[in-house]
Amino acid sequence: MENNTFKQKRKLWYRGLKKLMHGRYKKPEFIYLGEKPSESAIILSNHVGTDAPMSLEIYADFPIRMWGTHEMNSGLIKMYKYQSRVYYHEKKHWNIHLARLFCLLASPLTNLFYKGLNLISTYKDYRFKQTLEESLTTIKDTKENIVIFPEKSDEGYLDELQGFHGGFVVLGDYLLKRGIDVDVYVSYFKLNERKYIFGHPIKFSKIKEMGLNRNEITEYLVNECNKLSKLELKEA
Repeated sequence: MENNTFKQKRKLWYRGLKKLMHGRYKKPEFIYLGEKPSESAIILSNHVGTDAPMSLEIYADFPIRMWGTHEMNSGLIKMYKYQSRVYYHEKKHWNIHLARLFCLLASPLTNLFYKGLNLISTYKDYRFKQTLEESLTTIKDTKENIVIFPEKSDEGYLDELQGFHGGFVVLGDYLLKRGIDVDVYVSYFKLNERKYIFGHPIKFSKIKEMGLNRNEITEYLVNECNKLSKLELKEA
């Protein structure tokens, strides 16, 4: 039976804000090919703009905490610059002037929302160690599942994923060295069908036993994710 009473560990004001988003983000059907995530796993997903993250945040009935680029978690000014130039212009291919104008209105609201989301900030430099340490605490102490959207989106958010960034492999190794062998899930959000599909979990140690290097692991898992995108599911 679906758990309708589960609530993410969020502040009360933020829960109220999320309720206002139900009209924009309709509830998807969650489909689990294996066990449903419970706690302390790594979940990899496609992005589909804001649709996959928001569908999980609003409707997932298991505890999650997401990785997110630090620019979106470092105050209004940095968020505005990233949201207008990178997200809307480079990834969604908006005209840069339109993106900047739109984000004058959108960024303050997005900034408020991100304050409640409790993201784990990610970095491309030495500060990535902070990401790993905070992720360790999340997995070990609060038992939340860490959701990562690792797809390479230089050409935008595509239906068939072109590749994964390898930060999650570094996290898996970091945890394994500390005696924590997490389940890894690949998942795929089919936007048009409103279906969020989760594959069978696999222990990170089992992936390592395949003898693959970091790039080969990312290639293997992005292929598994793309398989979910092509999966034909019969209506219940």
